[in-house]
Amino acid sequence: MAYISSMVEGLLNSTDEFPTVIVNDGSIKTIEESTRWISDNLELLEAELNCTGAILFRGFPVKDAQTYDDFFSAFNYPNFTYKESLSNAVRINYTEYVFTANEAPKDVEIYLHNEMAQTPLYPGRISLFCEEAAETGGATVICRSDEIYKRLVALEPQLTNKLEEVGVKYTTTMPSEDRPESGQGRSWKSTLSVNNIDEAETKLKSLGYSWEWGTDGSLKAQTAALPAIRTLNGNRKVFFNQIIAAYMGWDGVKENPESALCFGDGSPFTKSYLDKIVEIAESISFDINWQNGDVALVDNNLAMHGRRPYSGDRKRKVLVVLGTAISQ
Repeated sequence: MAYISSMVEGLLNSTDEFPTVIVNDGSIKTIEESTRWISDNLELLEAELNCTGAILFRGFPVKDAQTYDDFFSAFNYPNFTYKESLSNAVRINYTEYVFTANEAPKDVEIYLHNEMAQTPLYPGRISLFCEEAAETGGATVICRSDEIYKRLVALEPQLTNKLEEVGVKYTTTMPSEDRPESGQGRSWKSTLSVNNIDEAETKLKSLGYSWEWGTDGSLKAQTAALPAIRTLNGNRKVFFNQIIAAYMGWDGVKENPESALCFGDGSPFTKSYLDKIVEIAESISFDINWQNGDVALVDNNLAMHGRRPYSGDRKRKVLVVLGTAISQ
């Protein structure tokens, strides 16, 4: 359940509420006042984020990509550009750091995931800004990763402990050219920031991937074993990965999980275990039903996010910015 606070005076610093919603009480009227308020209260805001995993700022004067860039920059996180990421999603940049959340069609659901957890480099912070809400649907769904872990290890201790011990490997197929109609349609040249096959293979080798080339020019690549459960400060364990998104959303994986997922030792997942993960996450998820001007700040280690499908003539416009690059 969300906890609603009028500015920082009402913050509880409690892990029991999710997310925290901070509503402008009317005292902040300009983006300059917003950034000054963030700077003045940075320690309190960061402490709250570390507790709940997500803060929704509502009613602040954030209107467009530039004011959003200014708002996020006040948190002073080290920059993480989309270009330097290894994400397979197609995005469009509005400023150097602000880009679209995902260019997948509106009827495509983006399932819960920790941002870029399927790659060796991921952001510690992710923020989203709603410039234009969808007419119907289009919520950003968020879910606490520590709560998923607690429930999963209680129900499936053997497999969950194995997942923590050996991690997970992901296999993705990258097209030769960008395909915006797909949630995973970024080309291998764009994803790897390379110009040709030789450069791609050098980059893949440095990242610990194995790979094979398709006759159509596509690239099928498998990661080394990556963590699927992480331990944060205070011995707080989190279910940190892209397993749900891959199983539910990547082409053909629901029918054949081994096409994209396996334990880090190469052994397969059972469908019953994957279904249990999805069921647990959905049962404790929270939908951010966007209002224009909303800004969400998410601790990517502590909370997953996704996107509900939407409809209507009005184009949903949700922008993203990332911070704090972390190597797995």
